[in-house]
Amino acid sequence: MKVSKRTLIITSILILLPIVFGLLMWEQLPDPMPTHFGTDGQADGWSPKSFAVFGLPLIFLVVHLICIFASTSDPKSKNYSEKLFGIIVWLCPVLSIFAEGMTYAYALGYTMNMTKYVMMFVAVLFIVIGNYLPKCRHNYTMGVKLPWTLADENNWNATHRVAGYVWIIGGMVMLINAFFFHMGIFLGVTVVMVLIPTVYSYMYYRKHGVAEKREEE
Repeated sequence: MKVSKRTLIITSILILLPIVFGLLMWEQLPDPMPTHFGTDGQADGWSPKSFAVFGLPLIFLVVHLICIFASTSDPKSKNYSEKLFGIIVWLCPVLSIFAEGMTYAYALGYTMNMTKYVMMFVAVLFIVIGNYLPKCRHNYTMGVKLPWTLADENNWNATHRVAGYVWIIGGMVMLINAFFFHMGIFLGVTVVMVLIPTVYSYMYYRKHGVAEKREEE
């Protein structure tokens, strides 16, 4: 998988786009600005306006470039699901616009429960990723990377089929829960979504071993 120069430029511009809005609204934005929100959805941490406007998008840009470099450097990048790779390429631009947009709106006095919207965003992300996980073939960067999945392509494929269903169902539960805003359910579902593929992968290994070892026998 490769990222074209055009795509890299467009995604980088989108990540930095909130800076333009911040400059246009500079006089209206408070200093400091809310940049951290508690489980009740209300601000409980503030940062200098300069960090909120410039620092956060730049952090997203650095993470974006690291993710793309790590993905394209994977010797098995040809096995990537095209859709999942697209999610990696476009995730940081979407996150930057979403996070900065919510931060600006809250700072300008718009009443909203930030945590609720974050829950909804995460839920949709899990549903989308879960839909494409079974199509993600064996690689070292993207997917459910466990000792048993990395060592055995059969384990990888079986685990990702299970993880895909689990993440779609878990994402739907999260999305419904966002309207009731129950943090315990959100965290519980997250733990279950991690545990089920992990346990399944280990049980598959215990039952089938590793493909290379089976071939030697």
